[in-house]
Amino acid sequence: MNSFFLRSENSDKWLDAYHDPVASLYTFTQCLTLSDIQADGDWKLIVADLGTGTYDMKLKVYKNTTLLSEHTIIDLPTGVVTFYMDTLTPRTPAIAVASGPYIYVYKNLRPYFKFTLPPLDIHPVEEDLWNQAKTDQVNILNMRDTLEAMRQEGASLTVRSIKLLQMETNNLQNFVNLHKNTPLKKQTVITCLSTMKKSVPDDDAISCLVLGTENKSIYILDPEAFTVLATVNLPNVPVFISVNGLFDVDYRIVVSCRNGCIYTLKRGSTDVTRNMIELNSQPVGMERVNKNIYVGCMDETLHCFTSKGKKLWTVRLPASITAMEAIDYKPKSFTAVIVALSNQEVHIYKEKYLVDVLKMDDVVTGMRFGRFGREDGTLVMSTKRGGLFVKILKRTAKFEEKDKLAGPPAAQNTKLNLPKKTKLFVDQTQREREQCVVMHRTFQRDLAQLRLKVLREYVKALDSSMNPISSDPMEPLKLSAHVQGIGPTFKFSVKLQNTSLTQSSSNLLITFDYDEHLYDFRKKLIQVPILVPGLTYSFDTFIDCKTDKGLSDNVKVYVLKPGKSIPLITGVVSMPVSESIVLV
Repeated sequence: MNSFFLRSENSDKWLDAYHDPVASLYTFTQCLTLSDIQADGDWKLIVADLGTGTYDMKLKVYKNTTLLSEHTIIDLPTGVVTFYMDTLTPRTPAIAVASGPYIYVYKNLRPYFKFTLPPLDIHPVEEDLWNQAKTDQVNILNMRDTLEAMRQEGASLTVRSIKLLQMETNNLQNFVNLHKNTPLKKQTVITCLSTMKKSVPDDDAISCLVLGTENKSIYILDPEAFTVLATVNLPNVPVFISVNGLFDVDYRIVVSCRNGCIYTLKRGSTDVTRNMIELNSQPVGMERVNKNIYVGCMDETLHCFTSKGKKLWTVRLPASITAMEAIDYKPKSFTAVIVALSNQEVHIYKEKYLVDVLKMDDVVTGMRFGRFGREDGTLVMSTKRGGLFVKILKRTAKFEEKDKLAGPPAAQNTKLNLPKKTKLFVDQTQREREQCVVMHRTFQRDLAQLRLKVLREYVKALDSSMNPISSDPMEPLKLSAHVQGIGPTFKFSVKLQNTSLTQSSSNLLITFDYDEHLYDFRKKLIQVPILVPGLTYSFDTFIDCKTDKGLSDNVKVYVLKPGKSIPLITGVVSMPVSESIVLV
């Protein structure tokens, strides 16, 4: 389907604008963005395509549904953003693609600049080993053993040394001879990428690049000279980053790391663990909506925290999270968070309420909400099989702030009007504090006695077979009995079921224990045929009431087996009061 069209969708809030199931896009949310890169009011879709995961990585730019531009990327992309790097007119933003240790900057859809991360310090022992290898002053095997010992101790090695440790012994000499004269470098790679306004909050204001790296650092880059303006070290590797504020005034950077913690960085602050949020599971997505932080975790939960780290609520999801994106629809002042799930559904949450669900044909792996073309409320989605979906939010769409799924009543969230503390309440509280040990021991003793009594009664019922379900594993039976009629003659029905899966029951008898002064059974002994597993058998007899004084008693039903002194099952039936005998 190669044309841009509109048609109604099952959801009454979205229009299905475009669907290309064979777009062959392998990308994620961090590698999708929307921007007016030609300053013509027609916003483009920019995709950093991972290709096959090994080769054929490309930067693609879509105008509506047409591929406008395509550029080859050398390494796997980890993020793509657009930013204004100058004040020239027309106001055309640049595209920044993070790939490996580099940031590739494109201006007017042409390569413009390549920024390389600052090199890291090399371990002095490792550097000395490679310097000795230049002049053949070290044995190759001893060199490998030393590097292996350093790695076991937790030392951070260069890529060259790691490759050396992975090679076979007969290839070590050739590898060292090939690389020993090349300067030893240690570089990190970029894990996440974002932007921050530098001085003013205008939409087309100059922005700084904010990036997280594998060496547990956050760098803020100057957009004009591409120099490092600020560096912040973190306790762990950052994977998701959210930026708010101005670099020259005040800013706040929320960073989610691989250790399951979220850190908040402020301008001039050195303690990154002050407002740390510790999650119960690893994060798979993070979005900032207004002043709240939404975090999706691997344990199929969505959490919401304040900027100071206080948890507001948690929602359990029906499947694992594959992508997250924030909605900021300014025409209706609507803010929400979109969560894509592995069950091919896309959920939209306004605060903790599920306000809409989209059913997809495939698992969504990347999403971006914003302006695409000339439509403001556009949701662009990439799928696991490489498809591309474009949906447009209807102008008449209304999202009600109530959960689409059944949940607790609204009254449950209403605070109780508790009375004020009286003097009696305070005295009782003080007494409980002073005698807490005695009260706890008394409670535990009574609880133990209750458990003991229950167990004794249970054992007594098993020993006397006073149970409608057999406890004998060789005869797994279930008994039920009931009485029909108003008297003086009643119909007495007994139902037996063999609860075994494969074993049949045979050679059984049914008999009754009753007061012979009150009742008379017409059939006091019933022979039971073979009971097939899973079937219910019914046995009927009649019982006559001998008295008209309004008396009644219990009747016991026994299931017997020859050779056993106690019944297999015992059932007790309370007989109703018989109606008087009417003589005509």
